Amino acid sequence: MASFVLSVNGVSFTEAPERSEPEDPFKGPLSYVSPWNYTFLACLMFIVTSLSLSENFTVMLVTFKYKQLRKPLNYIIVNLSVADFFVSLVGGSISFLNNAYGYFVLGKWACVTEGFVVTYLGIVALWSLAILAFERFFVICRPLKNVRLGGKHAALGLLFVWSFSFIWTIPPVLGWNSYAVSKIGTTCEPNWYSTEYSDHTYIITFFTFCFILPLGVIIGSYGKLMQKLRKVSATHGRLGHARKPDREVARMVIVMIAAFMIGWTPYAAFSITVTACPSIYIDPRLAAAPAFFAKTAAVYNPIIYVFMNKQFRKCLIHMFKGGTASLDSTHINQTSDRGTTAESHMGEMSTIAARVPLSSVCNMQRTEEEEDMKRNDNNSGNGNKLSVNENKVCPL
Repeated sequence: MASFVLSVNGVSFTEAPERSEPEDPFKGPLSYVSPWNYTFLACLMFIVTSLSLSENFTVMLVTFKYKQLRKPLNYIIVNLSVADFFVSLVGGSISFLNNAYGYFVLGKWACVTEGFVVTYLGIVALWSLAILAFERFFVICRPLKNVRLGGKHAALGLLFVWSFSFIWTIPPVLGWNSYAVSKIGTTCEPNWYSTEYSDHTYIITFFTFCFILPLGVIIGSYGKLMQKLRKVSATHGRLGHARKPDREVARMVIVMIAAFMIGWTPYAAFSITVTACPSIYIDPRLAAAPAFFAKTAAVYNPIIYVFMNKQFRKCLIHMFKGGTASLDSTHINQTSDRGTTAESHMGEMSTIAARVPLSSVCNMQRTEEEEDMKRNDNNSGNGNKLSVNENKVCPL
């Protein structure tokens, strides 16, 4: 700190300047942030919040109105919409109001409330994407063979998502880390800037279980799913069929993983950087960008996971045309040219499962059974060929 030397009657005095107190974001706008920045963020949050509320409310309304959509595989997608809806309702509304005033006008209680609710529901949405990827892998790849995904399994998935997310977002309320105002002064988040060792341990474990782990589940599930689809395509070639669904599904998988990475990677990278180097200077406007960008996930999640699905679109169009809720399932669930699709049997609002013909999987399994039987016959020396049981069906 610089000092000033004064001389009075030949006697020198050293006078230290007044210590500047940090600005309180709960009392007024921060002087080092221009007012137009708050105006811009207020407009951005108004647009994001309005779009998210309308889209996710539409998802919940259509699912409630059409019984055909209330299937176990759709539970987690509706759960994703519920989480995104309340993230925008609570976090988006508070953020819009604060930016409109230019400071955290609602006080400290609203800061803790917003920090907890937005973090909690954000992790619920993030883990919903991971469970959704695992469910698609479970349905298509059938790792447990004859075990099918039912209502109880879907309910357990929802219970895990909400309970697990609560475990990792309640500690800051109880004293392990805290929810603090961000550098720009209009939003609240976990205290990334703390230099305490205990707070660092929370950030590291939070990052591991709420970003790395769900990302691993998503990549692993979709990776296994693509391997299964390649086998289906190879079987199509052996059976003389030209249809190959893996290319189209691969594009959807890339879009889903990219959306996850784009929405959450900047925020995760920012939190780890600030935790590792708490003294680093980052412009408040730049520091606020990852958090605001992550909130846009509530807008594009319904578009990717719901509105791009043919089954949901048909119900949506039917509802807007003034149709009743008794839409015939034959108009919703389409059958493929060589068998019933996964979508027609399970009502799945999943583009991936809808594009994998079960007949292809059945044919692939039957072909593998035939090859195994032939191999066993050759090894045993039995020249008689055993026919495949034609009554054997491919379980869903």
